[in-house]
Amino acid sequence: MNWITKFLKPKINSLFKKKSSQSKDTLWTTCSCKNLIYKEDLQANLNCCPKCGIHHKLSCIDRFRIFFDNKEFKIIKTPVPKDDPLGFVDNKKYTDRLKLARNTTKQDDAILIAEGKLNGIDITAGAQDFRFIGGSFGSASGEAFISGVQHAITNKNPFIFFSCSGGQRMMESSIALMQMSRTVLAINELKKNNLPFIVVLTNPTTGGVTASWAMLGDILIGEPRATIGFAGRRVIQDTVKETLPEEFQTAEYVKDQCGGIDLVVERKYLNSTIGTLLSVLLKKEETRANTDKSNVVAIDKSLQKVTKAV
Repeated sequence: MNWITKFLKPKINSLFKKKSSQSKDTLWTTCSCKNLIYKEDLQANLNCCPKCGIHHKLSCIDRFRIFFDNKEFKIIKTPVPKDDPLGFVDNKKYTDRLKLARNTTKQDDAILIAEGKLNGIDITAGAQDFRFIGGSFGSASGEAFISGVQHAITNKNPFIFFSCSGGQRMMESSIALMQMSRTVLAINELKKNNLPFIVVLTNPTTGGVTASWAMLGDILIGEPRATIGFAGRRVIQDTVKETLPEEFQTAEYVKDQCGGIDLVVERKYLNSTIGTLLSVLLKKEETRANTDKSNVVAIDKSLQKVTKAV
């Protein structure tokens, strides 16, 4: 009996606990609201928490699947510069970080570019994957972004981008910072060709990404409660020596208090909203007639501002 109590029973219990833990890790996830969510329910709700409404991050592929008509799109091949041009090492080699990120995301770098249709309109779109070193923007991201712009210009497509980044990639130092000016120049070329550039700022969009191309869209759309800013909240608070509002740097705050973005749109309404905006910018009345009329009313003021600018 002593042998059973001391050795056999704990062994059996550990097996059940291990199986239970694996099942929990596979089937369930925890939201920031501390609720346990069945993963299938989360995916069915476009990766938005059905209890608190928080918009969870999406991979580039998942983003494209819910954005393009009928989930049909083609990934555009983009250049991949030499890894680790500076031989950067901190507590881990940069090349090791790249290898881990590539294994996790199955991407060459943080950005993917794709082409497809939205409401029947040909679109070039880009997205960032936060799992790839925080969505940080280095030389490979710069090449991918510029390739996306070039593809849009060549095919006369609107360019839609979903930002999700902590900023420039520190492991590439000044090379990463140079991408800020390169991407701005690329956007200028897009605008010279009178092609719409719409940015959807997701959580988070900060640092050098915010300080360059992410805030240059003809229309800026934030996902609900997305963090949008340059420096972090703690840095700003320590600098100004003031207590900041709880909602500081959320998409809603940036829109309502600063006028920094045009719209805050829930993920489930993004496609119809962007479709309506594009139909106005491209003067496609037949497409606009097929979009959700409730969204036309909701974004009417922004459309008036946009059409005046055009």
